[in-house]
Amino acid sequence: MQIGVDAQRAVENRRVFVIDESEIDRAALQFMLADENETHEFASVQAALEKGEAWPPDLALIGTSVTGKGGAALLHRLRATWPGIKILVVSETADIAGIAAAKAAGADDALARPFKLETVRRKVDRLLGRPVELRISVVER
Repeated sequence: MQIGVDAQRAVENRRVFVIDESEIDRAALQFMLADENETHEFASVQAALEKGEAWPPDLALIGTSVTGKGGAALLHRLRATWPGIKILVVSETADIAGIAAAKAAGADDALARPFKLETVRRKVDRLLGRPVELRISVVER
């Protein structure tokens, strides 16, 4: 267990699939999430679907390199295969149009690079239904 990891979350055993063609992005996200989730990484949707037959995920983080090929049909297929799944689309940048398109296609939320540990964990926790501490910056004049 690492410092800063909530032990209760670590034993909940929520399953998260990271599906992306970028090995670096998969490894980074898996590293950020593995302490509090059962995290698996896949280079293809087909590999994730095969693993998910016996072990369906609670949440899938899907890179735009993957969603760009399947679009809305891919997201609908994942929801039909894994009812109740939450989908977080991972974008290369804060592309507002791309993020809006992903949400319109059925994604629950989006995450843009560069990845920050706190942001990644907060979005994942929120989608998994865990309590999330809200932080609002206050500027004093």
